[in-house]
Amino acid sequence: MRSIKIEKKASLAAPKQAFSQVLSETLKTGIIKSNLLAMIAGLSLALYISGTTLNERFTEILFAVIGSALVIGAAGAFNNLYDRDIDAIMDRTKNRPTVTGRMQPLNALLLGISLSLVGILLLLLATPLAALFGFLGLFLYVVPYTMWSKRRTIYNTEIGSIGGAVPPLIGWAAISPDLFHPAILGLFVVMVIWQMPHFYAIAIRRHDEYKAANVPMLPVVKGFKRTYLQTNVYLVALIAASFLFVSVSWVITVVAFLLALAWLIVSIVGHKRMEPKKWATFMFVFSLNHLVLLFAVIIGFSMLAPLF
Repeated sequence: MRSIKIEKKASLAAPKQAFSQVLSETLKTGIIKSNLLAMIAGLSLALYISGTTLNERFTEILFAVIGSALVIGAAGAFNNLYDRDIDAIMDRTKNRPTVTGRMQPLNALLLGISLSLVGILLLLLATPLAALFGFLGLFLYVVPYTMWSKRRTIYNTEIGSIGGAVPPLIGWAAISPDLFHPAILGLFVVMVIWQMPHFYAIAIRRHDEYKAANVPMLPVVKGFKRTYLQTNVYLVALIAASFLFVSVSWVITVVAFLLALAWLIVSIVGHKRMEPKKWATFMFVFSLNHLVLLFAVIIGFSMLAPLF
């Protein structure tokens, strides 16, 4: 009864929103866009490696892109639905539709289920392997991460990173069945490692909110110093991971190496000159630019290299 009253009060206090905005925030369209970029990077690499053109696989590509967007959106809906209790405590999430009542729990559940089924069906029309990865990505994000590890262990970021690195696998699988090629292994490993410095930065910026919500993020439990050191360990690993692209392209390898090296330098120099939250903000912004630039180079190279 108490939770129902809270939801009713939140609904009454919530500002009115257009349906499109409610839907966008429930499905986390920003995350859909960033994950689609990763998915397209995997797809582009597969086209380049296999010597296939866009026209030859246009149907599979279309199904893969739309299916991926729906599955990622479904994951966002399930996450918002399950986390609405802790979202209500945190400033950055307290106005989400599932918290304010603009998106009722049952509607969020039905939306998540519907998008999951349609998305996986579309991925199946691309290739069965793409559908399998779509299902695995959704499952890993919702169950091991959202429903279990996020509230129980400081290793929630590491556990969540596996599901977060699935989008490029979906794109690759829509074109090629070769899962052991260095190109996709490199992209998957880079995406797994990238997520730790990125989410540690968010956790430091929102330290007090995570603490209030009792979410055991690394800086909340172990402090800023441990988080800084662990961030640098992962950045060194990210530098090493750039060499996984050597057999694919020296252009991608050099770009991945320089971006990771620059991120490590920014981390060390910034930590000496800035207080923790300012350093974390700088690291967060750099992480976004790092990923966009790397994926842009991968996509651009994969599309342009066959022309020369």
